[in-house]
Amino acid sequence: MTGEGWTQAVRRRLGLGRVLPLGGAADGTWVTEAAAVAALRRAAGQVTGVRPDDLRIGIADPGQRYVAAVPPPPSALPPGPLRITADVAATAAQPLPDAAARLRTALSGAAERLGLVVAEVDLKVTALLDEGAGSCEAPEDPPAGAAGDGTAPDGEGDEARAARAALAVPGVTRLTEALGPAVHLEEHPAQDALPRRHARVELATDREHRALDVALAVRAAVGEALSDHPSVAVLVTAVE
Repeated sequence: MTGEGWTQAVRRRLGLGRVLPLGGAADGTWVTEAAAVAALRRAAGQVTGVRPDDLRIGIADPGQRYVAAVPPPPSALPPGPLRITADVAATAAQPLPDAAARLRTALSGAAERLGLVVAEVDLKVTALLDEGAGSCEAPEDPPAGAAGDGTAPDGEGDEARAARAALAVPGVTRLTEALGPAVHLEEHPAQDALPRRHARVELATDREHRALDVALAVRAAVGEALSDHPSVAVLVTAVE
């Protein structure tokens, strides 16, 4: 890879934000922070008179983390309850606690629809909006990395089989390549057992489907599609 290629890869990786656990420790699914934040902002856009700024998602309690059932994606946070934080700008047309409560409800609902396990929504009102200001505008979805055409590769190799199985799952819109190939296969050592292959699948989901449910269905489909039934992790990089 050229120096320019490395620079683009680093910028793309930083743009994804944290790699967050999606669901619980047994689910083997993750979502990029950028994809989750975009979904939360769309929900916040329905709340008038309030706008979340610097919206972030992270682990709620570093002491309450669990071991994932499958090998996680690179740099992924371990499974555990999450905290949503945001600085909030609001109008003075309504009591600030009421505005914050409505925004908190919207963010919590959006997180649940994704499949995020959220323990806290921490909002801090830091600015006042002009009277008559509307809700925050929902931004465009963040880039999902080098997505290619999102289609399964030709051929009969295991990567192609896994890709076709993933794309056949309802709610999958395309495959993505945020951290590497859309389907990444590797041997993973196991204690007191023979090494087992592990598959990581990166994809985008339809916003009309719950991201966690789609990712779980992809895990099952990819595991069944390959003859050795590898362990499977799924990373959702966009909700479209």
